[in-house]
Amino acid sequence: MKAQHTARRTATRVSAFVALPAAFSLVAAGPVLAHEGHAPAAAKNAPAADTYQIDLEPLNSSGASGTALVSLDGTKLTVKIEADGLVPGQPHAQHIHGSTDGHDFRCPDASADKDGDGIVTTAEGLPQYGDINISLTTKGDTSKDSGLAVDRMPTAKEDGTLSYSRTIDVSQDVADHLKDLHIVQHGIDPNNNDEYDFGKGKSELDPKLPQEATAPANCGMVKGAAVGSMPVGGVETGSGGTEGLESPGLLAGGAAAVLAAGGLLAVRRGTRTAQARREG
Repeated sequence: MKAQHTARRTATRVSAFVALPAAFSLVAAGPVLAHEGHAPAAAKNAPAADTYQIDLEPLNSSGASGTALVSLDGTKLTVKIEADGLVPGQPHAQHIHGSTDGHDFRCPDASADKDGDGIVTTAEGLPQYGDINISLTTKGDTSKDSGLAVDRMPTAKEDGTLSYSRTIDVSQDVADHLKDLHIVQHGIDPNNNDEYDFGKGKSELDPKLPQEATAPANCGMVKGAAVGSMPVGGVETGSGGTEGLESPGLLAGGAAAVLAAGGLLAVRRGTRTAQARREG
């Protein structure tokens, strides 16, 4: 049963990557497809977008994994994510973490669990993976201030999968140091009851939130060169910057955003039962 469940999850993610041709690659190859003598000068001189793959590996025994592609065209960054194994029906905060000043941040390991409670919390992980650089919201502000804007974070489907796609404007520093950054998705379910509860205590970000809602679920670092396929579908494509700017106090007042999201703490059980998740 476990092998079958794993195979289905893998097949789902693989199909998402191969369903359509690689749009990033097609855009980069566009000028080549035209006859050299007839290609517009602008097309000849246009630089190809830099595209990198990020494999999201589970943290905190979450079972949550995925693949992200980040494509940079000047200072426009396109992020596409396909993930599974997440808490079904719940919003998952996600960010690009790291430094643009040369500091070497990385994904945390078990050694980051300083209090030995079995959970690497957000605060415990920050020294290793760095502060929020970009909040990967579905719309509006993408700054650190929106780190817990769960009403604008993607929600996992009832089978625990999540698809995300957005193009945002970034600073030149981010464009210059993209390879030094990485992606973290948050939200875990250690007791396998398909909800965020206080079984692991309160979040150090906001005591009104459970630790499960803010603890990191997976992390991935830039893997390398451009790849040939990417996630398809997604939540939303839009502009970043200060469009739809929300309250800058969201990191401190995440509970209000939770309520706006439709009840982060409510039990939302999907077709995948707790038993099925344990077998998976």
